[in-house]
Amino acid sequence: MSSRALYFTAHRHIEIREEPIPAPSPGTLLVETHFSALSPGTEMLIYRGDFPEQMPADETIASLTGELAYPLKYGYASVGRVAEVGSPDLAGWGDRLVFSFQPHQTRFFATPAQAIPLPDGITPEQALFLPNMETAVNFVMDGQPSIGERVAVFGQGIVGLLTTALLSRFPLETLTTFDHYPLRREASRLAGATAALVPASLPQSTENPPFDLTYELTGSPAALNDAISVTGFDGRVVIGSWYGRKRAPLDLGGFFHRSRIRLVSSQVSTLATQFSGR
Repeated sequence: MSSRALYFTAHRHIEIREEPIPAPSPGTLLVETHFSALSPGTEMLIYRGDFPEQMPADETIASLTGELAYPLKYGYASVGRVAEVGSPDLAGWGDRLVFSFQPHQTRFFATPAQAIPLPDGITPEQALFLPNMETAVNFVMDGQPSIGERVAVFGQGIVGLLTTALLSRFPLETLTTFDHYPLRREASRLAGATAALVPASLPQSTENPPFDLTYELTGSPAALNDAISVTGFDGRVVIGSWYGRKRAPLDLGGFFHRSRIRLVSSQVSTLATQFSGR
């Protein structure tokens, strides 16, 4: 038995490699992958070679061991069906649909702790969005939106849209999103944005910036300047993008310095300390 796996092998090169699959060892499950979702932002960094070198792939995901370096088997959103169990005590797992944080491959091994059974009413396609929604939840928690605030979200990719959908449940005064693509802006309105605009429509004056809380989720470091420029006094800018090795100059010498704007680094591998007991 074998598995086919996707490897990032060099700058802008990928390969599908055949790998032998032994019988599952005691305490493990062999899962046949049905769906594997892309993480567009992170995987494009890896594909283009923009990732930082000598950095762990992900210390919180057991299947992503080692450093970010070519060749790299990557991915973290797989749904499949348990095909074999490694010991009789796991018989109840047989034929179950599960989600697991695994790279792109047609078969994988997981322990029961690494396999999340799909709840009733959740399709395999919906379950693929668990990591993205987990990220969006952390963004919202780190931003701590308050009643009546004016909130902006830059970037309406998958994570941006999910973040917008969560924020729309709060009693905000306005929820404005920015994205270059018309299809994304339309999806943003459907997700609950009160306005979905092109970045070119940003206010040009730095007097009375319109937003109390701003999210930068575009993946472009240049967009951070735009996010800062529209954030008002004592506002927060939550940076959910991972820029890798991409760089852009930041304008921190103007009104930013006197406006007490807070830049918040947010992602998904850890929770803020005040939430870690929940």
